[in-house]
Amino acid sequence: MLILKALQHDPRHGLAIADRIQQMSKDILRVEQGSLPALYRLEAQGWIKAKRGVSDTNRKARYYELTAAGRKQLAAEKEHWARITKGIDLVLAGT
Repeated sequence: MLILKALQHDPRHGLAIADRIQQMSKDILRVEQGSLPALYRLEAQGWIKAKRGVSDTNRKARYYELTAAGRKQLAAEKEHWARITKGIDLVLAGT
């Protein structure tokens, strides 16, 4: 879900995705470099697509972009997460 959210507005390469998640979480979440297989899984599911490009540091990179199916999946996952966190909040607040 976090990768999909990081790609919601702009295509990004792997390191830029990790940086965006860290930025959005105000440095609470840090994505490790070993997260590359997650990008491949999301691409295989059709939620993101990749294209070759050049990074800001003039290096070859794969840029990932959210697909229409990925936008639908992001919306579904956000809704699911909201239900889960509401349930957890209710349990923690209970006596």
